Amino acid sequence: MTSLQSIKQRFGIIGRSEALDRALDTAVRVANTDLSVLITGESGVGKEAFSKVIHALSNRKHNNFIAVNCGAIPEGTINSELFGHEKGSFTGAATERKGYFETVNGGTIFLDEVGEMPLDTQAFLLRILESGEFIRVGASKTLTTDVRVVAATNVDLMERVKKGKFREDLYYRLNTVPIEVPSLRNRREDIYLLFRKFAIDFAEKYRTTPVQLDDKAKAALEHYSFPGNVRELRNIAEQISVLSENKLIGLEDLLTYIPNALKRNLPMIPEHDGKEGATMNEREILYKLLFDMKGDLNDLKNLVFELIRRNNLSVPDIRSMQQLQPSTLASNMPVPVQSQVFSNMPTKPNHEEATSSSDIEEETYYNSDSDGKPILIEHNTELYNDNLEDSLSLTDNEKNLIRKALRKYNGRRKDAADELGISERTLYRKIKEYDL
Repeated sequence: MTSLQSIKQRFGIIGRSEALDRALDTAVRVANTDLSVLITGESGVGKEAFSKVIHALSNRKHNNFIAVNCGAIPEGTINSELFGHEKGSFTGAATERKGYFETVNGGTIFLDEVGEMPLDTQAFLLRILESGEFIRVGASKTLTTDVRVVAATNVDLMERVKKGKFREDLYYRLNTVPIEVPSLRNRREDIYLLFRKFAIDFAEKYRTTPVQLDDKAKAALEHYSFPGNVRELRNIAEQISVLSENKLIGLEDLLTYIPNALKRNLPMIPEHDGKEGATMNEREILYKLLFDMKGDLNDLKNLVFELIRRNNLSVPDIRSMQQLQPSTLASNMPVPVQSQVFSNMPTKPNHEEATSSSDIEEETYYNSDSDGKPILIEHNTELYNDNLEDSLSLTDNEKNLIRKALRKYNGRRKDAADELGISERTLYRKIKEYDL
């Protein structure tokens, strides 16, 4: 098999990226067959060059090759262009005309932007791919042709299939062998090589010295996103070759031709207008934050009671402490905790008065109720660990919040939805989802 390097030289393909080599290798392997090929890739990546490689390396190389841009032909005339028409078949049809599939019999036809082909034309194309048969516009006689079809598209054909704009059976018939041509931003190691090739070509064309880039300009060029891919890079090289007075291009000079060269397309959080669904992710993040705060509060409570236990301190009012919210607790507990939290708490006799270690383990603390009567409070820390095993699942907690809101408003969904801060339709969906 011919080496990829010799094929690149023969067809003027510049690049050394792995993705490019993989696409070219697939084209070489399938060239000597009659299988249909679907070439995918963004606009400007050079899909037509791959179709020419396939034809030139096939058994049809001595027959005709034609490239047809399906998106550039009006819908009313595309059937006539592809399949021909009879005299008088429509207004303006003064003579009969052969279509591309008839004139390229035995050769290869490249259908670019095949996703823009009308649905009725897709049906005619499918028949040619299946049986080689077609009918001219306005005729009743069936003709046959032997044409290899190579198609290309810069859109997602499966998405068009889902939208009913492209036939599913035609998609699978065209996509016998898929070839994906990488975009220029996915083969950055090839950008400067291509620029140098274009610069040399334009220097020969305009009889000037080839332009070059300094290190900063080269780095900026290689990190530019190139939405127009190779076509855009070629146009930029031609502009610089013709318009620039300097032959060594710096970063400032490059920015006059590519103003966005230093911009980076980083992901951003999309703005929303308060519509349903726009805040669902934010709500989940808020739930997670609240659960983390709850866990921190439980840890702080356990720390407080452990310090009380170890330092033989009595608690003035345990019930009020258990009802403190995180914000209140934080505002009433300045740092450092050890030096100030217990400064005003009455102390118990220290452990020197205990007769044994067992007495210490079984000791209890006393608090007072509103009437001054003593209340027995065991120092067992399990009393304060009741919330540590709560589920941290977002789904479980969301379900519990919805259940509590419905219970609070006796099943009135509108009031419950207002309490939860969601729309009534979202609440109804959640009720069905959680089977509440």
